[in-house]
Amino acid sequence: MGQQAKDLEEAIDRYGLLDPPPREVQAVVEMAAFVARVPLATVNVITSTQQHQIATVGFDASICRREDSMCAVTVELGSPVVVPDARLDERFSANPFVDGRINTVRFYAAHPLRTQDDVVIGTLCVFDTEPRELDETQRLALSTLADRVVDTLELSRRARALDASLRRTEEMRDELARSNEHLAAFAGQVSHDLRNPLSTVAMSLYLLQEQLEEQGGARTVDRALRGTKRMEALIEDLLAFARVGGTLRRDDVDLGQVVAAVLGDLDGALSGASVTVGELPTVCGDATQLRAVLQNLVANAAKFTRPSEPAAIDVAGRRVDGGWRIEVADRGLGIAPEDAGRVFEPLVRLDTQADGSGIGLATCRRVVEAHGGRIGLEPREGGGTVAWVELPDS
Repeated sequence: MGQQAKDLEEAIDRYGLLDPPPREVQAVVEMAAFVARVPLATVNVITSTQQHQIATVGFDASICRREDSMCAVTVELGSPVVVPDARLDERFSANPFVDGRINTVRFYAAHPLRTQDDVVIGTLCVFDTEPRELDETQRLALSTLADRVVDTLELSRRARALDASLRRTEEMRDELARSNEHLAAFAGQVSHDLRNPLSTVAMSLYLLQEQLEEQGGARTVDRALRGTKRMEALIEDLLAFARVGGTLRRDDVDLGQVVAAVLGDLDGALSGASVTVGELPTVCGDATQLRAVLQNLVANAAKFTRPSEPAAIDVAGRRVDGGWRIEVADRGLGIAPEDAGRVFEPLVRLDTQADGSGIGLATCRRVVEAHGGRIGLEPREGGGTVAWVELPDS
């Protein structure tokens, strides 16, 4: 198959031309017959082997061989053809649509249907069994109508593509919802399965610790107990990561009240810290999950301080295009630009000496993205880090 034939077949398939055409195409064919004042009109699709009449006026649609098609000549020329009497035109005089084998066409006029990719896929054709002429106004009108056929087919193609895209989006949304449900169920089961043996290990270690304390040999047990506590914290963080961000309960959330509650919860961790809270907005979201985000960000600001310096934390909000930006700024060690995105990946810990599982910021990102927002870290002018969250109005 040559490139031209391949382009033609691809265009016909892309526009779905061998399927039932849009109703608007039939309306254009009827208008063409009216403009030309003829009893017969059609839109022909010309494949590499056949002619398909996809919309007709005055007769029933049919399929014939390409070599029998009068419109194949128009397609090959790529320009309009108007013939007052086909018996007198050597291109058509022996055609079966003219000599009586299929029909007795006399007047014939056709305009090529050229796609946006410059592929001629067929014709808008008007004809009669009696000789006749077209004036210039009729010719221009038929040319315009041929363009409208192509426009209609293009709109239909785009509508089908949009429908297919919407279906895929819905399928992906449903699959994501199922995946989140399975992930939460799996995390819950794993958490349950891990907690039981972990509790047994911890209990045994506590008993062993009591037995060894009198002999001064409890140091190894202390390390083991700290390990079990870290494992338990990791299990809790993994479970939270799996569960958050899925189903949201959207209400008006006063972030000022949320931050006040967070500071109360973190009273011990913030001992000696300087915390300034500016104006904070009321946003639409899940109060519990947004509180978890802010608590994580404030806790991180209190944790990653410079040696021998108390934490200095500023919390504030400001209006941005389409929503609100909440910032938790510190004067700590700061973060390298290349690490600012990586820390939001699960289990990534830049400071392995600090407490934590590396799940907190990943959980924050899931919550914020579930709200339709964004989260990030950036250097603070004068030293430190700004953790920011942008939430849309609704």
